[in-house]
Amino acid sequence: MFGNSIDLLANLPPLCTAERAGQLRSVMTRRPLGKSPEGGSERRGEEREEAKSGGQLGNSDEPLQALLLTNLANIRWLTGFSGSAGLVLLTDDELLLLTDGRYASQAPAELEAAGTEGSVIIRHSGAEQQEAMSAAAAGCKRIGLEADSLTWSRMMAFGKEWLPDADLAPTSGLVESLRRRKTQAEVARITAAATIADEALEDVLPMLSSEPSEQDLACELDYRMRRRGASASAFETIAAGGPNSALPHARPSSKRIRRGELLVLDFGALVDGYRSDMTRTVCSGDLATEDLNMYEVVHAAQSAGLESVAPGVSCAEVDAAARGVIEGAGMGKAFMHSTGHGVGLDIHERPTLSSLSKDVLEEGEVVTVEPGVYFEGRGGVRIEDTVLVTEDGCLPLTRSPKRAEVT
Repeated sequence: MFGNSIDLLANLPPLCTAERAGQLRSVMTRRPLGKSPEGGSERRGEEREEAKSGGQLGNSDEPLQALLLTNLANIRWLTGFSGSAGLVLLTDDELLLLTDGRYASQAPAELEAAGTEGSVIIRHSGAEQQEAMSAAAAGCKRIGLEADSLTWSRMMAFGKEWLPDADLAPTSGLVESLRRRKTQAEVARITAAATIADEALEDVLPMLSSEPSEQDLACELDYRMRRRGASASAFETIAAGGPNSALPHARPSSKRIRRGELLVLDFGALVDGYRSDMTRTVCSGDLATEDLNMYEVVHAAQSAGLESVAPGVSCAEVDAAARGVIEGAGMGKAFMHSTGHGVGLDIHERPTLSSLSKDVLEEGEVVTVEPGVYFEGRGGVRIEDTVLVTEDGCLPLTRSPKRAEVT
């Protein structure tokens, strides 16, 4: 599975979305997975499990006749379309992608490459798009909307102008629940993104000897990931040194990173829509005893969290495993966020690894394990890996060494 980023990028398996519309139809119409409207043949057991993992159909048990997708990550998962504007209407027998003239060539090509059976409608103005969607949805009495990605004004526009004759139902997590378990092709892209991030970190660590600014180091990490094949950074890179490392989501500043200071680096790469996420805490020079103790506690907590990751384990158990080590060291109040989250087309997606989570891990999910402690005015430590949940545990996809003192 692993290699250098050049080889991984050159050998990415094709993404195939051909079965995803059927999976989503089974969820939205509440049919047992594997049954077509006429009876049909059964699908794989793993797909059946995917539909059980979450998603809500709103306030009624009445099945949907159509689902209108507005979340671009969900649209990409379902169709392969990577554009910045589009809507998908999924009915019992049709998939329709509505977008504008910028994607007249791109949209059909991407759907064909992904194996998506559907139609593409190109309309240039908002009025033309509204007319086209109204016509496509005619006869659908109950249409689901993605409540988590809609503004109030857009929901009102759909109700009053776009789909005035339909009963619109809020849905939550229908597509996201199916996105949790990754295919081999999806894992390959996340692995490539993780490897690029590993290599970029190795490239920039020698810079610490010259005490660069946080901004310069973050920019260099982003540049190195792009040079190695990433299409972008997975999110805004964090480089936080000294007291700034006590801010879990610090923004890089002009502050120089001094020798002997804790430095938190949180970053990831984007490959063909899929993301990696890694945090390393390092130091140029010798760490103070108190800072080294913080590092060792967090390292032990992350190891405990990783060891607990396996199919059938609740996400709350993983959080408890990591959090228990930190609490046992008397630093519990300094661990102020959840232990991890899913990673894929979004940098934060289901499942959520927290004390309040009801999610249970499944084989094929990709999650982070990232405990940390933060002491205002002094500094913080966070260590994070992106891992694949395997049959009997987990496989780290980010593989950079974990060592506090690097130069």
